[in-house]
Amino acid sequence: MSIVVPVYYNAENLPATIPELLGLRTIISDVDLELLFVDDGSRDDSFLILRKFQSDYPGVIRIVRLTRNFGSFAAMQAGLNAARGDCIGIISADLQDPPELFAEMFRHWQAGIKTVYAVRQSRQDRFASKLLAQTFYWFIRRLSVPDYPPGGFDFCLMDRQVCNAVTSMEEKNTHLMTLIFWLGFPYVTLPYHRAPRAMGKSRWTLSKRIKLAIDSFVSFSYTPIRLLSVTGLCFASLSFLYGSIIAYLRFANNIPIAGWSATMVFVTFTAGIQMTMIGVLGEYLWRALDAARRRPQYVIDEIFETASQSLPGGAVSQKKRRPE
Repeated sequence: MSIVVPVYYNAENLPATIPELLGLRTIISDVDLELLFVDDGSRDDSFLILRKFQSDYPGVIRIVRLTRNFGSFAAMQAGLNAARGDCIGIISADLQDPPELFAEMFRHWQAGIKTVYAVRQSRQDRFASKLLAQTFYWFIRRLSVPDYPPGGFDFCLMDRQVCNAVTSMEEKNTHLMTLIFWLGFPYVTLPYHRAPRAMGKSRWTLSKRIKLAIDSFVSFSYTPIRLLSVTGLCFASLSFLYGSIIAYLRFANNIPIAGWSATMVFVTFTAGIQMTMIGVLGEYLWRALDAARRRPQYVIDEIFETASQSLPGGAVSQKKRRPE
């Protein structure tokens, strides 16, 4: 069993998180555990802490170090590519998700379930954060993936077959969890309470959340494009109707129409709509260009592991592995 943990400025959390994850060896006694930490360009002491724990547990902990910050989903993809387990879990490094839930996930996997999602039933976050999250997942269910869990998930366990399907797609600018769910493998959901962040500062900024929302809708829904088409058709119909009325009053009844202010308001409003349409089309176009360039989602600087461990393909590495 491999557990992938993306790490980005988690120096305050890791001394508590790593022992919790190591404790799974006693909770799930019939499994060989691999903890795979992906250092996503941290500039604090996260990497040094990981190396210290690895020296104490060389057969359990592996470290994938990326050249820079590529984002949490890219870090997860790097971990999925490097994972060696028959089943692979994903969890954050801040201990807001309970690692002991992996034991129940593992039992479902042993029973033949390909994916197990830990769904947030409640969360102790700020009101604004909870409102944004609820709105985001409501739109995901309405416009993109109808059966998506209402509370969303970032904490899951998947079979090797599911992992191989995800890594083979090499999709960029997407929501990884939605992509895993979209594959359609049999699944079970486990509700849990998401704890407040006890240590450290979240790096999940508003700009990253906005990008995630745009990526999710562009990647999994044609609704934005369809909305542009319907809006354009409606405005074209209204413009034709308005023009016909003006022409009729002018030529049939010889009534001059004075309406410079109304015309300017209409022109500026439609210009704003057109610019919005161009912006939405640009989002699709940029993602198509980014996919066509085929740049890697991440670049591995170095992998720290024991001499007996090996790295599966699918990643770009700048250096050879450093054996312990």
